[in-house]
Amino acid sequence: MTLADHRSALAPLGHLRVAINLGNPVLAQGDARSPRGPSVELATALAQRMGVQARFTCHDAAASVVAAAADDAWDLAFLAIDPARAGRIAFSAPYVEIEGTYLVREDSPARQVADLDRDGLRIAVGRGAAYDLFLSRELRHATIERADTSAAAIDLFDARRLDAAAGVRQPLQAWALQHPGHRVLADRFTAIQQAVAAPAARPAAALRALFDEVEAIKVGPLLEDAFARSGQAVTLVR
Repeated sequence: MTLADHRSALAPLGHLRVAINLGNPVLAQGDARSPRGPSVELATALAQRMGVQARFTCHDAAASVVAAAADDAWDLAFLAIDPARAGRIAFSAPYVEIEGTYLVREDSPARQVADLDRDGLRIAVGRGAAYDLFLSRELRHATIERADTSAAAIDLFDARRLDAAAGVRQPLQAWALQHPGHRVLADRFTAIQQAVAAPAARPAAALRALFDEVEAIKVGPLLEDAFARSGQAVTLVR
């Protein structure tokens, strides 16, 4: 059976409702009226192979996408694989890997990520982001301070003069370039594996067909070209 044979299970309203997280500029850019980037291109390709139209709803953070899953508000999304999300969300194998690391001030004594897990240090994160989930499990001494979005976490770090902001490497580097006196650590605290996501309640055969189609797309040029068009240097997972 082809992906189109499962369209009624995967897109029960007759079109594919796609959640786009604009809070991760590696995967999506633009605005709510005109999203663009790799997530949009991949969703469009999957919708075409399914034989339906993709309709996009944009979110400003991954936590918002995850929360919307509880309301059956989307059929397809793009999220980091994390065990905390596995209850109601099914994931494909990863298609891209991005780094979670820290933004610090230039005069910070921290030279590697391990230097920031110390008593009394405060780290800003975007609530519910993949790196928030990871650091909530892994940090033993530093304190996490949460903002509503990843971008707001950088503002929180700056306004309250916290010790670091955690996030995806590329947007942290972009902020540091625009704000002299800051730097991004060279190493990482986690490799964030991004995947195609669908509601776990969908039939198992339909999910297999969807994720098999993702695997077929991964061996072709679509993803490499999409990330190149968006100006994002990433590590693709074949």
